[in-house]
Amino acid sequence: MSRQIDYGNLMHRAMRGLIRNVLDDVAANGLPGAHHFFITFDTSHPDAELADWLSDRYPGEMTVVMQHWFDNLNVTDEGFSVTLNFGDAPEPLYIPYDAIKTFVDPSVEFGLRFESTGEDDDEDLSPVEVASDLPDDEEEDDAPAAKKDADVVSLDSFRK
Repeated sequence: MSRQIDYGNLMHRAMRGLIRNVLDDVAANGLPGAHHFFITFDTSHPDAELADWLSDRYPGEMTVVMQHWFDNLNVTDEGFSVTLNFGDAPEPLYIPYDAIKTFVDPSVEFGLRFESTGEDDDEDLSPVEVASDLPDDEEEDDAPAAKKDADVVSLDSFRK
């Protein structure tokens, strides 16, 4: 019986560890500069926790934005919880790392995409190109960040 190194799953664990480290830093120190995140996750993941009205509205996947206003960011080894504001309605979410489909920080043209290949543990990881695909209304301005409601957006506009 031959044994192989499972580079795909090793890469996924490392990249999800990177997300965990970034969120740990944000929980401790806040978002630096113009950094902000678009996080798309599987709302049907068995460990994801979100309000019924959100899972009804987004039955397959949902993209949340962590930028101007978020609260109660708590990062664990398995996932993170955060309270986001949806039209003046603060809602707590719990997102397991393995439910994340994309993690994008357009301020520095960084992104990860986790694509399922049909098997639970075997996924492909690919970088997401961001900056040149940002719609004009999504680009950052130099004005000081005012607290705003969180927006749910689709990452389809960022995909080629």
